[in-house]
Amino acid sequence: MDLVLFDLDNTLIAGDSDFEWAQFLIGKGILDRDLYEAKNLEFYEQYKAGTLDIDLFLDFQLHPLSRFPRSQLDLWQREFLSRHILPLVGDKARSLVGGHLARGALCAIVTATNSFVTGPIIREFGIAHLIATIPAQEDGRFTGKVRGLPSFREGKIVRVEAWLEAMGLWWSSFERSWFYSDSLNDLPLLSRVSNPVAVDPDPTLRAHAAGAGWPVLSLLG
Repeated sequence: MDLVLFDLDNTLIAGDSDFEWAQFLIGKGILDRDLYEAKNLEFYEQYKAGTLDIDLFLDFQLHPLSRFPRSQLDLWQREFLSRHILPLVGDKARSLVGGHLARGALCAIVTATNSFVTGPIIREFGIAHLIATIPAQEDGRFTGKVRGLPSFREGKIVRVEAWLEAMGLWWSSFERSWFYSDSLNDLPLLSRVSNPVAVDPDPTLRAHAAGAGWPVLSLLG
């Protein structure tokens, strides 16, 4: 059996769900455009440059969840999925995931984006397992804080290994392990698997992939 891991943003979807979620809330007037839009763009550019402070970003990204009851957030989440995310899901991405699932691989999406935003997205791909940053909750409401280790950079390896160990598995349990990603931020996990694949990669990852002889794949179009 193979282990197949997928990054989500700009890999399986042609955009960034974290960024799009904030833009969705701004567009609906839920978040103040003057206060949030420039900061959202700034954090996104830092992520692409590999300079993101994940703790500062999560304070920014998770705080809006704490302002509203879960029932209202769930309504917005369904609208967000329909209007902002499904148009970003292409046939090539669905086919790639479906092929691995059909061959019996254990598949998971491993993303730094929080599980509230990404949970409905992974179900669109038929993937049962999500390793994401977890928003903390108390009494059914989000607190605006993160629970546990964010699924980011080296944290993705820690979270994947904890998930595997919880099932009594390890890297050596699999004939091959795959990770598909677009981002330089995922170089630690890409370097950990036996079959790393750069998907529509950023310039830094593209250069690294060329030097390491990793395959480069496009899921766009």
